Amino acid sequence: MNPRQSAAILKQIDSSRDELVELLQRLISFPSVTGKEGDIQAFIADRLRDEQLDVDVWEPDLAELQEHPSFVASPQDFDGRPNVVGRWAGTGGGGRSLLLNGHVDVIPPGQEEAWTGGAWSGAIEGSRMYGRGTSDMKSGLAAMIVAVSTLRRCGLRPRADVTLEFTVDEEETGNGTLACVLRGYRADAGICCETSSLEVQPACIGRIWFTTEIQGRSAGIQRSWEGVNAIEKGYRIVESIARFGDQRIASSSHPLYPDVRSSIPCMVCVFEAGSFPSAFPDRCVLQGSIATLPGEETDIVKERFVDHIEAQCAEDPWLSTHLPQTRFDGYCGDPAEIDPGHPIVRALQKQLESVTGRSARITGRQGAADTRYLIRYGGTPTVIFGPGDTSQMHAANESVDLEDLVTATKALALTVADWCGIESIQGDDQKSGDTGRS
Repeated sequence: MNPRQSAAILKQIDSSRDELVELLQRLISFPSVTGKEGDIQAFIADRLRDEQLDVDVWEPDLAELQEHPSFVASPQDFDGRPNVVGRWAGTGGGGRSLLLNGHVDVIPPGQEEAWTGGAWSGAIEGSRMYGRGTSDMKSGLAAMIVAVSTLRRCGLRPRADVTLEFTVDEEETGNGTLACVLRGYRADAGICCETSSLEVQPACIGRIWFTTEIQGRSAGIQRSWEGVNAIEKGYRIVESIARFGDQRIASSSHPLYPDVRSSIPCMVCVFEAGSFPSAFPDRCVLQGSIATLPGEETDIVKERFVDHIEAQCAEDPWLSTHLPQTRFDGYCGDPAEIDPGHPIVRALQKQLESVTGRSARITGRQGAADTRYLIRYGGTPTVIFGPGDTSQMHAANESVDLEDLVTATKALALTVADWCGIESIQGDDQKSGDTGRS
């Protein structure tokens, strides 16, 4: 990519700013809460066809996914919830292939009155757009699409393939991206366009959900001293889990996570006990999560968690003989990382710095991400980079700075051109349409 081409790309994105913002608003307008991704995926597939990409639309095979060691069980199937992948075929003139990954699902919006203009409005005040998914991660989806569109409008075509993945079910399982891996999509490198506060993130933490059940002993409320109060025992386990988290903070370190305390929270987030205001509470259920650092093995952390609780119970006459039962159900994502010196990290860092004029921050993502599948099973070394502040993920009245959206789109477009190599094409005749396996 020469300076003239780079300047043309940046100029095109500046001239298309309104279109980029409108695209994000359109994406926000779809209430694509996990399980209801069908409409937004139909829209994205049509948009990719308009860009003359080869488009693959399919519903993940649940039976196939269940055979994979990283499958996470979900209460929902994939009927009417397809993945969408667009492939921009390279010219074959060398270069390195690139995969851009993002998820279309969002968490529920919560109370409608909390939102500026409504959860699905894409309302704009000043330089910010509001709505569920503005940061996590529909701004990243818009940047992916417009980055490719920009190169096409500049009369450019990559030498190697560019693949755009739009996946379902990320918020609950990550099985959408796993389905892309099983379908054979891979590249020389990848960029997951999750919100990253415009930081370049070669690593992500893992997260393990747990449920711990504590049994007491029932009694009539008039003779409560004969029972064992599960609420009181549950509090002891909450304190034990807090100590486990403190021990992990004291003993863990990673160069991309200097603030370990905020990077690997371990806590109880749900406490359920009792059934009636005047009935003795003989059962307590705790739910929470444990975060893990890159380099940690998920199964080992699970074992240590259970061992810690049981060791703490040894000091309690009741709990020592009625051990709490812990199961790891729901979300479970491994941590993942690539070398911060990997060429895709350097390429993205270079192009981001050329756009902003300042040094790019290399950090670890303080959240789980689908990069774990791309790196570990897809053979695609992947870095995380996208618009939006990470503090806005799952936030009430979630928003994104539109200037960050433009900056990220520019950095992505330049990185695609730099990584894949580009050629000037007159009258691109690539045809659109649905394809099978890539």
